[in-house]
Amino acid sequence: MFRLFRELHAAFGASLFIVAVDDGSVREPLPLSSLTGAGANGAVIRLRRNVGHQSAICVGLGLVAEHMHPHQRVVVMDSDGEDLPQSIPVLLEALDPDTTDVVVAQRNKRFETPQFKAFYAIFKLFFALLTGRRIRFGNFMALSPQAVRRLVAMPELSIHVAGTVLASRLRIRMPLLDRGPRYAGQSKMNFLGLALHGFKALMVFAEDVLVRVGVVCCVIAVLAFMGAMLAILLKTIGFATLGWFSIALGILVLIFLQTGTLALMSLLLTGVVRSGAIATPLSYRDLVEDILPTPSQDALVSPPPARI
Repeated sequence: MFRLFRELHAAFGASLFIVAVDDGSVREPLPLSSLTGAGANGAVIRLRRNVGHQSAICVGLGLVAEHMHPHQRVVVMDSDGEDLPQSIPVLLEALDPDTTDVVVAQRNKRFETPQFKAFYAIFKLFFALLTGRRIRFGNFMALSPQAVRRLVAMPELSIHVAGTVLASRLRIRMPLLDRGPRYAGQSKMNFLGLALHGFKALMVFAEDVLVRVGVVCCVIAVLAFMGAMLAILLKTIGFATLGWFSIALGILVLIFLQTGTLALMSLLLTGVVRSGAIATPLSYRDLVEDILPTPSQDALVSPPPARI
């Protein structure tokens, strides 16, 4: 973290205000000296417990949204070095208030294993089939004030940040940016964690997914019903061989019943999702244990003019 803070301060100086979210770390809590030692202004937000990186981003944006000024901009980035500080000016320059609300980093060069790249490609295809949308970015993004206010009002933000940006209908630009190598160590995210993160992206579009699944199930059920009618017709006119009719009809009836049930469940769940669409956003202040500002700041009450 200190290395990142130092690089950010060297690039942006006094125009920078850093809000670092410590996601309930017990073994290695983030000290305020990481900010002060780098000469940067900002604050460290310590959470009561580990809530995951998506909810941690949600908490940070929620607190920033209460105190940011209209001329300020927010950049969301990870602290492991893969989001390069030298890429931030590219994001900010593309953030045109007249045409763009959010600028997200579409990765041009990645430092991942071939297995990760293969599974990521499969996930993007799976996501596009189930939601009708393409997801090509992560958490590294620049936000305008109106974008921050809209996102923190969406309850889906604590589930999946990138998915919520897609669902927000904000104006998005996606410049190609390289991903840097980690400062140290390896990612703690295993395959199961990545799979869960992908399913959370689908949860943001639960209604769209359920409708698509329901439509596919209805189509299969209709085809199974038509196949059963054809089997009965063939049996009636004497074209069915011994034993074929009962096997074929049994299989088609089972397919019809199963897909019909899934279609009905999908429609019912869609109604449940719609009825609960207006939910309460994450109560982020309930998760905050403490806010530690640098000596020259007042705990996110009146941050100085800042670019990020």
